[in-house]
Amino acid sequence: MSMSDASIPVFEIGLNALAALLDKAEAYAEAKRIDPAALLNARLFPDMFAFTRQVQSACDQAKNAAARLAGVDPPGFEDNEKTFAELKARIAKTIAFLKTLDARRVDASADREITFPLGPRKGHMRGADYLNHFALPNFHFHRTTAYDILRHYGLEIGKLDYLGAVPMRVT
Repeated sequence: MSMSDASIPVFEIGLNALAALLDKAEAYAEAKRIDPAALLNARLFPDMFAFTRQVQSACDQAKNAAARLAGVDPPGFEDNEKTFAELKARIAKTIAFLKTLDARRVDASADREITFPLGPRKGHMRGADYLNHFALPNFHFHRTTAYDILRHYGLEIGKLDYLGAVPMRVT
């Protein structure tokens, strides 16, 4: 499998699934007469990021990882979203950026060293290792945590909501 096939569609499908979860969360808040800020600021534990930051982080992981693999600078997004609509717009901007990337450049990154911020230091990994052992796990961690927050607060969502539109043929 090529680097581009193992990254860009995975990020896009995951982000689209996350956008669909935002729609469900917004409808849930309205139906239950819950202040949307209660869900947007919800967290699983006090030392963990809130729901909004989990969505922002999933977007950042996707755009930053894909940009590094393509050898381009990622766009900078301000972390100022305060509504479901604003988070959906961030997801849409992230997906739009992913669509601009040259698959050939991403494919050429498998053996190239990728350098990335790691707290106050820098991490260095071969491209394929970066994708498989750092970028994708971090992306899925933030998506999973966002899903878990919504599930914890009562949304009736399941595995298919998390998976999104996976390329699958069912017989």
